Amino acid sequence: MLGRTRREQVTNKSDNGQPASSITLLTIVGDHAKIEGKLSIEDSIQIECEVGGEINVGGKLVIGEKGVVTANVRTVDATIMGVYQGDMLATGNVEIAPTGRVTGNIETDSLVISKGGFFNGSVAKIKDQDQRRPMYLIDGQRTSQKP
Repeated sequence: MLGRTRREQVTNKSDNGQPASSITLLTIVGDHAKIEGKLSIEDSIQIECEVGGEINVGGKLVIGEKGVVTANVRTVDATIMGVYQGDMLATGNVEIAPTGRVTGNIETDSLVISKGGFFNGSVAKIKDQDQRRPMYLIDGQRTSQKP
């Protein structure tokens, strides 16, 4: 059972430090919560519990410091402050924070590993514009068809 979920507005900052855009962030929190299966969300999400399976995010995926994610992920952007294991396709940016621990394969346009962050796996740059269209993982296979 989930401890709680909440929605909050988060303001991204542009390169010059000014507010650029505001996103809605669904947060899943629970010290002993565990979710297994397929999770699809059009917005952004922050995970502060254990999640396994398959995750499709239309915005930004944030794995918080208490988050443990073992899943194949398709997202735009990702920030990993907790533990992630699996294959990730991110059409935007991936950041591994100083507390982040990643094991797996990442395909993205940009990967930043902060000092202290851990990454064991392979990384590939998205090369083709066709791969930038929305992609979903269905039964472990990538497809452009929405589930």
